[in-house]
Amino acid sequence: MVADAPIKAKHMDITFQPVGVIRTPFNNIKGMPIQPTGAVGICGTVEVYEPFVPGLQDLDGFSHVILLYHLHKVESPSLIVTPFLDSKEHGIFATRAPKRPNAIGFSIVKLNGVDGGMLQIENVDMLNESPLIDIKPYLPEFDQFPADRLGWYEAVQGKVKKHRSDNRFC
Repeated sequence: MVADAPIKAKHMDITFQPVGVIRTPFNNIKGMPIQPTGAVGICGTVEVYEPFVPGLQDLDGFSHVILLYHLHKVESPSLIVTPFLDSKEHGIFATRAPKRPNAIGFSIVKLNGVDGGMLQIENVDMLNESPLIDIKPYLPEFDQFPADRLGWYEAVQGKVKKHRSDNRFC
């Protein structure tokens, strides 16, 4: 299979309904932080659509949330990519690059407040107007594991805080 060829699922199609929209200062991919740890202090908001607002009950008791969102500017997937932090090609599933077969983004952000259907968030690394798929509370007991191996990332770790995106995935 050619890495940039259209990818067709062998099973059923899956459809997601956005539950809201993420607002950030980033209208262009170039120059964005590539992970929340490189976006410390950068604020944004999440507007949760009215039918889903009741689902926010008790969310304000958490300091961090996991946001799942659509990478809405990704036009075509690639199975082999050169990630932002490396100059070598890797399989897409061994990276966090955006050109995924299912353009789903994942970020753990600081939750500064909940006001009705509006969330105040910090450490944003996503594009403005990213459609929100889901919100989950971040729970260290569930979500934090010590890693024994870091693959290709071992050679570049520590660079994410200062690294910014370029146009390689536009």
